[in-house]
Amino acid sequence: MGRYPESAPTPVAEHPPVRRRAGRTAALIAVAAVLGIVGGTAVGYGIQADREPTPPTALSQPGLSYPKPLPKAQAPAPLPASQDRGAKAAGDLRKLLLPKPAGAKKAEFADDDGWMSVPEYASEFDHPGRALTYQLGSGIRRIATTSWKTGQYRTIEIHLVQYRSGDGLGAQEHAEDQMEYMPDEDQAGSEGDELKGSTNGRYYLLPVHKEAGYEDFYEARAYFHRGDIMVGVFIFDTKKISKKDIASLAERQLGRL
Repeated sequence: MGRYPESAPTPVAEHPPVRRRAGRTAALIAVAAVLGIVGGTAVGYGIQADREPTPPTALSQPGLSYPKPLPKAQAPAPLPASQDRGAKAAGDLRKLLLPKPAGAKKAEFADDDGWMSVPEYASEFDHPGRALTYQLGSGIRRIATTSWKTGQYRTIEIHLVQYRSGDGLGAQEHAEDQMEYMPDEDQAGSEGDELKGSTNGRYYLLPVHKEAGYEDFYEARAYFHRGDIMVGVFIFDTKKISKKDIASLAERQLGRL
């Protein structure tokens, strides 16, 4: 279902090492520097000795905090929990998943409790061992998932992959890694389409998979991130999937976050 980048090459220093001064010139400069420091220090002590002692500055001074807090009358009211993304993401992550539509059936491979372990998530990628190492190194925290089935074969699957760092870099990097290989011929073979309402999310229709003795297999995907959560949305079917189907599903999941 995905790939991970190879190990990064060993970084090279931006600047070459500076060559040390050699011979007599270096020795003369060193002696001159020492004499200058000694002479300057002696003069400085002489001047300081003739001055009146200066009282030390008070350690505690009011009004030095920066930036200064706004007056209570001007301070903004705290966001309600419904609008506070941090509060949402800190709670039960499963509540941010799209609810199963009325009449939809439970998918055969659905997780009963809505949680997926990190090793289980890594096992869905081409190189599970490398994927697991990558995720642990990125500070993965937990994965909430849901899936359902509509009609005879159409199956929906959604993953919310949350990371520990508050800067969102883990989620962003994971989303970008997945989108990076989608233009490959053995994947979507295209750049996909921009996901409305996201900063850099995209959705894709993969080429139909045909195999003798089996029904045609269609797949659509969407990847995006919001804060410290990376989202993967998938549709599988034996009939064609429209761009509207995957875009609408991904946009509704984005709205939940």
